[in-house]
Amino acid sequence: MNKNDLLKCKECGMIMEVVSLGKECGAAKPEVEVLEAKTQDAATEKHVPYVEERENGYLVKVGKEAKHPMLEAHYIEFIELIIDGDKLYRKYLNPGDEPEAFFEIAKGKDVVAREYCNIHGLWKNR
Repeated sequence: MNKNDLLKCKECGMIMEVVSLGKECGAAKPEVEVLEAKTQDAATEKHVPYVEERENGYLVKVGKEAKHPMLEAHYIEFIELIIDGDKLYRKYLNPGDEPEAFFEIAKGKDVVAREYCNIHGLWKNR
């Protein structure tokens, strides 16, 4: 497990983020799985986040040619940008929003975008 890993509770579906690596403990723990990000679209719905560098930050869009649906039953819950492995920015979305996020931040050397679809899970792009 690593910092910034996303975990999903197998019972309730809650998504959690690892923000600090502690010692192994014997306390009762919920049954969780580490979410592995997918990187290639195989279906007609588009999930891979695309990063466009702008003068004053980054624009992240979900789907390059076709936008991801943003319906009550199927939508992007959040978009994240991780800069140089130690700076994380997140925007939460709701049904009806555009499937994109603008992050007005300083440029980085290593830029990773992630997004979470309520049906199809975690996706990323470098």
